[in-house]
Amino acid sequence: MAHEVVRRVQALASRLRAAAEESERLGKLSDESVKVVREAGVMRLLQPVEYGGYAAHPRDFAEAVMEVARNCGSTGWVCGVGGVHPWEMALCDRRLQEEVWGSDQDTWIASPYMPSGVAVPVDGGYVLNGHWQFSSGTDHCDWIFLGAMIGDGTGAVAKPPRSLHVVLPRQDYTIVEDSWDVVGLCGTGSKDIVVENAFVPGYRTVDAAEVAEGERAAARAGRAETVYRLPFWTMFPLGITSAVIGIAEGVLAAHLDYQRERILATSGERVTKDPHMLYAISEAAAEIAASRTQLLDGISRLYDKAEAGEPISFEDRSTVRRNQVRCAWRAVAAADEVFDRSGGNALRKDNAMQRLWRDAHAGLHHAIHVTGGIYQSNALSAMDAEVPPALRTLI
Repeated sequence: MAHEVVRRVQALASRLRAAAEESERLGKLSDESVKVVREAGVMRLLQPVEYGGYAAHPRDFAEAVMEVARNCGSTGWVCGVGGVHPWEMALCDRRLQEEVWGSDQDTWIASPYMPSGVAVPVDGGYVLNGHWQFSSGTDHCDWIFLGAMIGDGTGAVAKPPRSLHVVLPRQDYTIVEDSWDVVGLCGTGSKDIVVENAFVPGYRTVDAAEVAEGERAAARAGRAETVYRLPFWTMFPLGITSAVIGIAEGVLAAHLDYQRERILATSGERVTKDPHMLYAISEAAAEIAASRTQLLDGISRLYDKAEAGEPISFEDRSTVRRNQVRCAWRAVAAADEVFDRSGGNALRKDNAMQRLWRDAHAGLHHAIHVTGGIYQSNALSAMDAEVPPALRTLI
């Protein structure tokens, strides 16, 4: 049934493409883009069944995000980020799930998870203060996940350090307008968030380390579905990299549409007569396809392990993260190859190709696509060497 979502996105693709320019101009998703995503059901793919979701295989989620992103990079990005939030909400206290979805199962949840706030323990919960960047799609969300460090009451972080994901309703935080002025993924509206002395009940928090492991959080939440037993740092990067690969597919599709009738100024021949151009197209298409395949293979392997009741080791997670990072960089490099062979008209602002190309490069700037620590960690794991704590971050 979850595959129906991909088919619905395909059926609504022309509306996504038509609305993409407005989202870029607004600096947030257009109302039409949001409407299409809601109609297709993308945000409910990882949502629990009892709240109108699919509790789908994460592969289905990734494919839906790719399909959205190839038509509008910003909308795909918001789906890739925001679409994972229902997955984590399923691991939260049932009282919180009812608050979020009880009256509207299409309620969207924002983030970011960077622990840019301090949560000071008080009777019944925490008092939260902080300033966060990069809250993608936040204008269309009624709740938010925020990363925070537990404070010691003096304004400092308690020792030993411990991080939480805290959940706030829209009235408890401020969206900083005009805080998203960028060159790529402009339509995501990834604005800053400010929280001042907000009380967060204890049941609206979840231990970040517990969610990172996957199995423990699912057991505590009473979730037996396989998808909820996967590690956070497998699921969250999946949506983001799916968006980047989908955007690269969009660059390739736009390139092919343009090249079909293009006459080369240097030879006066159609591109279809130029063997060098055809070679480059095929090579780039193969690289993007390889990125898609490897990303989907990685999440499927971990899902199969979880379903079989087998433990998911740190090395398993590290290998999937290594491949996921490489997928993103490979796909964008391939998009560069075709964009650089699209001529001067590809630079025109009324050409969707340049917007998708900018979006693809912007997507590589997310922290989950930084190569260094991930690659080092995986190489050490492969050699059965000790992986220091600093290299375990985001894995």
